[in-house]
Amino acid sequence: MFRITPYIQELLTPSAPPATSRRRVLPGPVVIWNLVRRCNLTCKHCYTTSADIDFPGELSTEEVFTVMDDLKAFRVPVLILSGGEPLLRPDIYDIAARAKGLGFYVGLSSNGTLITDENIDRIAAVGFDYVGVSLDGLRDTHDAFRRSKGSFDRSLAGVRLCVAHGLKVGLRFTLTRDNFADFPGMLDLMGQERVDKFYLSHLNYGGRGNRNRKDDAVYLMTRQVMDRLFETCLERLRAGDPAEFVTGNNDADGVYLLHWAEARFPGSVPALRAKLTAWGGNASGVNIANIDNLGNVHPDTFWWHYGLGNVRDRPFSAIWPDTSDPLMAGLKQDPRPVRGRCGACAHLDICNGNTRVRAHQTTGDPWAEDPGCYLTDQEIQVSRDPACRAAGREVGAPLI
Repeated sequence: MFRITPYIQELLTPSAPPATSRRRVLPGPVVIWNLVRRCNLTCKHCYTTSADIDFPGELSTEEVFTVMDDLKAFRVPVLILSGGEPLLRPDIYDIAARAKGLGFYVGLSSNGTLITDENIDRIAAVGFDYVGVSLDGLRDTHDAFRRSKGSFDRSLAGVRLCVAHGLKVGLRFTLTRDNFADFPGMLDLMGQERVDKFYLSHLNYGGRGNRNRKDDAVYLMTRQVMDRLFETCLERLRAGDPAEFVTGNNDADGVYLLHWAEARFPGSVPALRAKLTAWGGNASGVNIANIDNLGNVHPDTFWWHYGLGNVRDRPFSAIWPDTSDPLMAGLKQDPRPVRGRCGACAHLDICNGNTRVRAHQTTGDPWAEDPGCYLTDQEIQVSRDPACRAAGREVGAPLI
């Protein structure tokens, strides 16, 4: 996840440089936990390929509590409770309340349609630190993506209930060619509804999203969206509105911000680069983890085709640091053993090789170059010589 707002704030009001240029490693990873696979919608880009049926073998309440105790002892700071649609799990309030009682930062990842007048008081009583609601565009576009007429209005009603009850709310928007035209309207909607956070997700190749990667936004559209996102964040910060803007699933965004800043705040670029290096880019397998509905552990939510172990057989605290698995060994390696454009990139220390699952899904090799990188060869300063790319050799001096 790339948090845009603090970096643009840094351009406006510079602070001291980081004490170290090494990327930050959390005491324990943020865990995105797909507690249930059932969902009342069948979205085109669903990474879990959920459906409105019960899936056998899901963790019981007691098993969830046992895993939660292990996660706490392992110093996991954040639990994001997801699905499917987590509000379809009858014990969701008990699970969330226990997580809050243990001291986790607890987020709820929902499609919003099931946040209603009947349950908003229970949701508010849990005290979720954050509620993220997915909207894939404005009304017609969203309903087509969600394959459910009226789902936009139901989701927006859920957002409004959360705002009215004082919960921190974010909109999540997954960018594709089909909803690119709705992006400006989504930013307007965020302001109109007094939403705290906007999360732009680049389409990743997992689950239904993998089968629909032909619908991924072209590079030019991605760049236009990122420019608009940076400018909107800058405008709101200058107006005294510190709304949060975040992106996910394309760590090239950090390098693109560096180039954007070079044209607007050239004197602040060296300090910005130091802070981006300390952020360190993609954190799958290090600072980000996933547990699915059956208890299988994955490097992140888009690696459901690749299991590291099951919490019924081994505690998460034993699975996560185990580098006998070659994928986990590579993900935890610094720098990662990436090849092609990624290996030759002058900014590998910022993006950390970007999203490895895209490389794996398109080539079968998790260390191949990421096809989702929308930066030019000139911007990442690699040679156009195929032999040089194949060797993963860095070419030229860094930009900054």
